[in-house]
Amino acid sequence: MNRPFEIMHSYELRIEEAVKTIRKRVSFTPKILLILGSGLGEYAAELDVEEEIPFSEIPDFPISTAPGHDGRLIFGRLDDIPVVCMKGRVHLYEGYEPWDVVFPIRVMKEIGVGSVFLTNASGGINYGFMAGDLMLITDHISVFAPNPLIGPNFERFGTRFPDMTHVYDEEFCDLIREAAHEEKVPLQEGVYVQLTGPSFETPAEIRMLRNMGADAVGMSTVIEAIAAHHAGLRVIGISCISNAAAGMTKELLSGDDVNLTANETAPLFSRLVTASIRKIGKEL
Repeated sequence: MNRPFEIMHSYELRIEEAVKTIRKRVSFTPKILLILGSGLGEYAAELDVEEEIPFSEIPDFPISTAPGHDGRLIFGRLDDIPVVCMKGRVHLYEGYEPWDVVFPIRVMKEIGVGSVFLTNASGGINYGFMAGDLMLITDHISVFAPNPLIGPNFERFGTRFPDMTHVYDEEFCDLIREAAHEEKVPLQEGVYVQLTGPSFETPAEIRMLRNMGADAVGMSTVIEAIAAHHAGLRVIGISCISNAAAGMTKELLSGDDVNLTANETAPLFSRLVTASIRKIGKEL
């Protein structure tokens, strides 16, 4: 057996075992996967919860070690819309390989999820942004993070060379804009770039990223979006601008400050996400 085939076979078996475990405990099929980023994990309380499964109870499921990432799947309903929340995620900086980071996306695809709603906390690069702003992700820059599709292609999920012209679903983006307007939630828009972390960026790197067209920077989300789009899932994303990026102010950056701002913004974030899911749910 050659190595690429071994990798593919092992990975697919891992997905199948995870799917079996979840299906034994969950009696409905969620339509939306909501991934909750740093400081945003309490949103799951908005759901009518039917089942909670810690990552550690799912075979071969990557375990979150990052502060503020609880590490559990929460299955429930918002009104009548079946949703699964990932309360926390795993990151490249925790030592995981890209295909491990996107493993939950592929498991949820097999469960029956059709859409992925990504959230994160990020550093603002755009001088027009302030800490506490919410930004609709309209595009991303992926060149600084390893592509999760490197290696054997899993044809059950998607083509070898997927187009990335429209990663973030334009119809769903319009629904989020409508929700923000109706809820009177100020909403920025922009391009998100993922770096690996865990160190924050240098001022020179931030200047480079701004020149490249990035509006916000973080350590997650992009490779998840690539894997989800590859698998035919509809993708949307909102980033909480937790701080001005390095060199934009005299303040030094801290992970504690990131979580603090995200926590303070959580009520506004919850209103927007709830209104958005209600609109999106009508289209599923």
